[in-house]
Amino acid sequence: MMNKQEILQEGGRRMNETEAWQEKECRMSRQEILREGERLDDLQTKGYEIIQHPGRFCFGIDAVLLSSFAKVKRGEQAIDLGTGTGIVPILLESKNEGASYTGLEIQKESADMARRSVLYNKLQDKIRIVTGDIKEAADLFGTASFEVVTANPPYMTREHGVRNENEALYIARHEVCCTLDDVLRESSKLLKYKGRLYMVHRPFRLAEIFVKMCAWGIEPKRMRLVCPYINKEPNMVLIEGLRGGKPRITIEPPLVVYEKDGSYTPEVLEMYGEMKGAEPANKIGLNHRTN
Repeated sequence: MMNKQEILQEGGRRMNETEAWQEKECRMSRQEILREGERLDDLQTKGYEIIQHPGRFCFGIDAVLLSSFAKVKRGEQAIDLGTGTGIVPILLESKNEGASYTGLEIQKESADMARRSVLYNKLQDKIRIVTGDIKEAADLFGTASFEVVTANPPYMTREHGVRNENEALYIARHEVCCTLDDVLRESSKLLKYKGRLYMVHRPFRLAEIFVKMCAWGIEPKRMRLVCPYINKEPNMVLIEGLRGGKPRITIEPPLVVYEKDGSYTPEVLEMYGEMKGAEPANKIGLNHRTN
């Protein structure tokens, strides 16, 4: 376990490596941006695309919903904890007027894809990807450093479900590298007073989420349940919390994802940046092309 000074030194080293990496990678040709087995997925907003690998954890609709639920005001700084391949910072940049966006990711391969996606979309002046541990986030970036924190954390505890043999998927879905407490503790430290946390999670952990948010000084202020179909129970929940906020929560109408025929509802299509009546995107996320 590193002491605080070692963590700060390591954080500085990682950020310097990121800047050097970006300077080098800016000289890459378009043909070199993809590695073996990777693909470019069309994000259908501002012409942005994202690099993904089918053998690793590819983003799903929860990241799209989170990026639409979260708000980053002009001049604000935002950080996404456990950013994966960088989908949330890229989508947030396309929809908001924040000053800067940071993505923190512990898996080196995912962080590498996220950096290359940032460069491919020419967003290196707005988005920074840092390889690091959520449990050390406040030591890496400093306390009260951000107005906005977003998180799409692992939904399952170690005891939930069957362990996936794919290590990347196991880490993404289960609380292996960080727990809900870790995410909320570091969010509380990272947020400025009256800063906002936006999170997507599972409804079956809602009571636990609210109790722990309050314990870490983040008051639940807004919630929206997400239903796959209009006659099905919710399988996701979107939550906004306020650092140092007073008790009072707004419950928004449920969001329904699919029509009866399996196509996206107009509201979800709008989140994807598509016009009403357009051909639905692939249900796992978006249309894609390979190298």
